[in-house]
Amino acid sequence: MQRFEISDKDAMGRIGRLETPHGKIETPALMPVINPNIEFIPAKDMKKFGAEILITNAYIIYRTPELREKAIKKGVHGVLEVDIPVMTDSGSYQLMVYGDVEISNEEILKFQIDIGSDIIVPLDVPTPPDADYGTALSDLEVTLQREREALKLERGDRLLALPIQGSTHMDLRRRCAEEVVKMGGDVYPIGGIVPLMDTYRFYNLVKIILEVKSVLPSYAPVHLFGAGHPMVFALAVALGCDLFDSAAYALYAKDDRYLTPHGTKKLEELQYFPCSCPICLEYTPEELRRMDKDERQRLIAEHNLWVSFEEIRRIKQAIKEDNLFELVECRIRSHPNLLFAWRQIREYGWLLEQYDPSMKHSFLYSGVESCYRPAVLRHHERVLNVELPDKDEIIISTDEGVLADFYLRPAFGVVPIEMLESYPAGHAEIPPSELLEDEALEIAVQGLKRFLDHHSDRRFVIVASGKWLEFLKDLPENAVVKHDKP
Repeated sequence: MQRFEISDKDAMGRIGRLETPHGKIETPALMPVINPNIEFIPAKDMKKFGAEILITNAYIIYRTPELREKAIKKGVHGVLEVDIPVMTDSGSYQLMVYGDVEISNEEILKFQIDIGSDIIVPLDVPTPPDADYGTALSDLEVTLQREREALKLERGDRLLALPIQGSTHMDLRRRCAEEVVKMGGDVYPIGGIVPLMDTYRFYNLVKIILEVKSVLPSYAPVHLFGAGHPMVFALAVALGCDLFDSAAYALYAKDDRYLTPHGTKKLEELQYFPCSCPICLEYTPEELRRMDKDERQRLIAEHNLWVSFEEIRRIKQAIKEDNLFELVECRIRSHPNLLFAWRQIREYGWLLEQYDPSMKHSFLYSGVESCYRPAVLRHHERVLNVELPDKDEIIISTDEGVLADFYLRPAFGVVPIEMLESYPAGHAEIPPSELLEDEALEIAVQGLKRFLDHHSDRRFVIVASGKWLEFLKDLPENAVVKHDKP
């Protein structure tokens, strides 16, 4: 039974609906982490921030006698006093931190089923980054065996999450993804990535997501386990992640850290709040600093929730408007490691092209990363097969004020005159070539050379001026460059 329906798409991101026993949730979705042992922001208050689903730790409930007894009687929803879907983690985090947990995989799975979790998780082994290959392989085998055990249990209509592990070994990540697809889960979490985010190793994070997505089918809902900072949401959604869980809203607040989509601020450094959430409108940074610690932490946590859910809504609107790439290219400039991590999409253009819609409203250039979008790659391929005019010399110009058969546009390369009003090249807002990065022109000229080679039996005159002349060298013999201006 297919539980996940996709309604809108942009880049590799999508808006979808995931069906659970307690109703459908719209993705991308953020699940606030609720620690049932700690009184902080009550689970029942999470809906006001925008939460449609929560996540809590079944292992903590199991190991706390009072909570365990209550959960068995009233279910996990009764413990949290909510009627919205609840996902339960199995204790894998505790396993990673402490090396062992006092429960078996079968016991924690059955407990999650007994307490009515909407999405249950086996006791997978989250291998830390850079683990030696033998350790990562051994942990992966244990994870896969435990996931096979989960499939044998009668779970009714509860969804089963099958985590994808493998440390920073890409072949193991791909192998795990292949195996869980064969098993047939309902949700596919990518685990073991929190240490990467804690150390700003976004390059490794993006690589793992892309490798996993290259194996998973397009209809598979993906959960990025432990990704709770709003600065990574847009990037992760654009790479095809659908679910996120956030303990960051609380953990950061306890250290007086204030979340924004552009990074983290320390309360002690703030003179003004760059936000219009209810907390930031009511209080100043100085008023929060003078508060009792417990009250201050709760208010910062509330802000962290407001800003996190606001970013999720902003991403959904970007998908609706076909400008998720533009949003991501804005967000990645908040940290150099995010910027260089995102640039890996150059190596996965074939993958993004499978997901990204071919028709959109506009193409807004916001930096050299815009050149790596599928729309550019797709144009370079399609223009090879356009029909050429029946004439001895075909004119290609870098200046659209010059009458020509084709025009040379940054990134896109050769653009037929009849496509100057069509998406993508004709709907692209791009600065003048003189102001652009060299790579945007280099990519265009690479496309030009392919075009000329493809039509090696025809002759072309390239009418060029300005900065273009620096790049129009070593062209095939069937093309000559004519200077438009002295």
